[in-house]
Amino acid sequence: MDRTFSSDIEKTSEKASIHDLELAAQPGVVLAASGARHVAVIDEAAEARLRRKFDVRLLPVVAAIYLFCFIDRANIGNAKIAGLEKDLGMSGLDYNVLLCVFYISYTVFELPLQLVTKKFGPGKTLPIFTLLFGLFSLVMGFVKNYGQAIGVRFLLGIAEGAIFPGLAFYLSRFYRKDELGFRLSCYLVCTPAAGAFGGLLASGLLKIDSIGPYRSWRCIFIVEGLITMAIGLIAWFLMPDRPEACKWLTDEERALAEVRIKSENVGQSQAIDTLRKKAVLQGIFAPSTLVVAVIFMFNNITVQGVGFLYVLSPTIVKTIYPNETTINLQLRTVPPYVVGAFVVLLTGYLSFKTRKRALYMVVCAPFVTIGYSLYISSMDPQVRYAAAFMVATGSFAFGALTTAWAAANVTSDSARAAAIGTVIMFGNCGGLISTWTFLPKDGPRYLPGNSFNLAGSVVMLVLTAGLWTWQVRENRAKENGRDDHYLVSKTEEEIQLLGTKNPHFRYSV
Repeated sequence: MDRTFSSDIEKTSEKASIHDLELAAQPGVVLAASGARHVAVIDEAAEARLRRKFDVRLLPVVAAIYLFCFIDRANIGNAKIAGLEKDLGMSGLDYNVLLCVFYISYTVFELPLQLVTKKFGPGKTLPIFTLLFGLFSLVMGFVKNYGQAIGVRFLLGIAEGAIFPGLAFYLSRFYRKDELGFRLSCYLVCTPAAGAFGGLLASGLLKIDSIGPYRSWRCIFIVEGLITMAIGLIAWFLMPDRPEACKWLTDEERALAEVRIKSENVGQSQAIDTLRKKAVLQGIFAPSTLVVAVIFMFNNITVQGVGFLYVLSPTIVKTIYPNETTINLQLRTVPPYVVGAFVVLLTGYLSFKTRKRALYMVVCAPFVTIGYSLYISSMDPQVRYAAAFMVATGSFAFGALTTAWAAANVTSDSARAAAIGTVIMFGNCGGLISTWTFLPKDGPRYLPGNSFNLAGSVVMLVLTAGLWTWQVRENRAKENGRDDHYLVSKTEEEIQLLGTKNPHFRYSV
């Protein structure tokens, strides 16, 4: 069966341009007329084979990078209950400050490093930053005082600032808009999986009393840091920068991969453009980008609070099961993460099949609301543990869906890099906020933090529904010709910079 979709070279005239003919000349592609528009027809079987190659070759490497980078980021929660605070002389709000420092550098450097990734290519920069991330995690196992820990966490935040948005941007060079969400979920599932696997790994490492002079909590950083460094080194040889650099593709498959992405970059003459300031600004300030960024910010307040501070962290599980051993507390954090991981994959797959993102965000948000309502209303341990499952079910799916939604609603590689970087930068502002939502003085009920996250879940739902409605109205207005005048007397270069104003662009909900 053939799959038909609007190409980026659709014209208001029925006459095909030179670029139309170049597109039609690619293997497996036929240019067909559809009213006043030209569309590219791609052999669906060839496209499916190509997609499977990307899945097998790229996703395992990307998932491994993200899994251990997230473990290295969140393992401080495991180290906390294993003696980190006592050994470093920490007290009061020192732990919150330690978390906060990470997010300050993460947030400040994220967008600039995303542009660096765009300029030099994610296939080169991501393995380097993964290696650095593992190195800084390793060094964390050797810190002797609180000041050194602060410095290392700051450096860790810089390295992480390139990885999360860079991985999403990297996959956007290989997958179409409707395919991207599920592929993002295939590695973002490592957020809850990292909680589960990290808890299991930490449990095993804590059974080791020491390695030489280093106590068990230091072993967590040392072992996990070494693993991440190894993954970074391996990734250098396994991550091609773009489809045309994939030696394991045939010439026909490389051409098809180029056409697939080019066809969705409305108004663009190439799949991967040079870094352009106007395109970057379009990606940052697009209405869809900004609204999705705020949604992800509120979601990340919950997700990061889940891992580091409260909902599923060993610290709060200890308040539910005060008589359990440290190792059993680690294991108690695993089941909610497993449920969260399943929901991430399920919503990602459904978004791929139905070509929708907003729908599943609207479905997931109420679970977060219910979870925090239970935390506020009850101190019963079983109810609060059930609430942990509700929060995990509703919150983890947003990472893939919001990133894919932002990436789908821009029109060039430069704009996509900027849009993804902006959304994730806002998300990490949420992470920064999360470090102050659950303070020691508010335990064990943590009413301020739970109330704040309850309100945030409502904001997420309202903004998602509102943006969805706005995009549908915008598409209807474009169909009625509202933006046709933007093409009048425009040069090819000016058309490329129209962005979402191009009358052939349609918002993807």
